Amino acid sequence: MKGLELCREYYELVGAPALAAVCPDYLDHCAVGLVGEGSECFGFDDEISRDHDWGPGFCIWLTEEDDAKYGDDLRRAYAALPPEYRGFRRLRESAMTAGRVGVLPVGGFYARFLGLPRAPETLREWRYMPQEGLATVTNGEVWSDRVGVFTGIRDEILAYYPEDLRRKKLAAKCALAAQAGQYNYLRCLRRGEDVGAFLALARFVENIHAAIFLLNHRYMPYYKWAQRALAALPIVGAQAAPLIDALARREGDGVETVERISALVIEQLRREGLSDADSDFLLPHAESVQRHIADPQVRAMHIMAE
Repeated sequence: MKGLELCREYYELVGAPALAAVCPDYLDHCAVGLVGEGSECFGFDDEISRDHDWGPGFCIWLTEEDDAKYGDDLRRAYAALPPEYRGFRRLRESAMTAGRVGVLPVGGFYARFLGLPRAPETLREWRYMPQEGLATVTNGEVWSDRVGVFTGIRDEILAYYPEDLRRKKLAAKCALAAQAGQYNYLRCLRRGEDVGAFLALARFVENIHAAIFLLNHRYMPYYKWAQRALAALPIVGAQAAPLIDALARREGDGVETVERISALVIEQLRREGLSDADSDFLLPHAESVQRHIADPQVRAMHIMAE
C-alpha cells in the first residue's frame, strides 16, 4: 500500500470520525490532506521508505485566527488518535519530523518551505522561490477545505511562474546544460579528467532536468526524486528519461547521448516557438528564448542567471 493511500484511508475511517466526535464543527474551519515532505507525498514511496518518517497520519491546516480558537482542541484530539493502523505505526514526533503532520497554521506551513506565508506576488519574490519548496507545497492531496485559504494559496502557486520568469529560467538552464554537457564534458574526457567529466555530466543532467520541468510548467522536486518525476512528464520527459538513465549507467557513447537529449529539448523549444535559432548547440537556443522575454530588466540579465 502506498503511503498517500494509507493516510487517506486512516483519515476517512479513523481520523475524521474521531475528530468529529470531539470537535464536531472542525471541518468548517480547516483544510485536511497530506502535503509536504516525504516520498509518500509525491507517490514515490516503497518498502525502503518505511524505515523512517513513514506511517499513517495527515495534516490539518488552520488560519491563524482559527488556530487560536480551535487549534489546541484539535491537537489534543489528533494526539489521541490510534497509534497504529493496518500494522503501521503513526509517524513519531521528533525534531526531524515536526510539522509533517498534525495541526498546522496555514501561513506557517507555506513559510516553512517558501519563506513566505502566502503565494509569491512580485517577479522578485517568484524569482527567489526555492523550486523544491514550490514542489513540496503543491504535491500530495487536499481532501477537504471548506474555508478555502489553504487551497487558494496552493492554486496560485500551481498556476506556475510568470511567463517572463519561466522563460528566463529556461534560458539559464539550457545555457548551463550546454556549457556542462555539450562543451565541458567532452573536453574533460579528451584531457583524461575523469572527475571533471563526471561533474560536468552531473551538472548537465541537473540542468536538463530543470529545463524539461520548465517546459512542462511543473516544479522540479528534491534531486533524488527528479528522475522519477521526469519520466512521467508528458513533454519530452518520457523520451529523455531512458537516455538519462543510460548516461548514469555508462551505457553507450556518453557524448552522443548528451547530444540526443539536447536535441529533444531543442526540438521542443522550436516547436513551441520559444526559439528560432538554427543550431544543434543549446546555447543559441537559450539566447533566443531570452531575446523573446518581454520585461526589459529580465531580458537584460546574464544568460546563466535565473
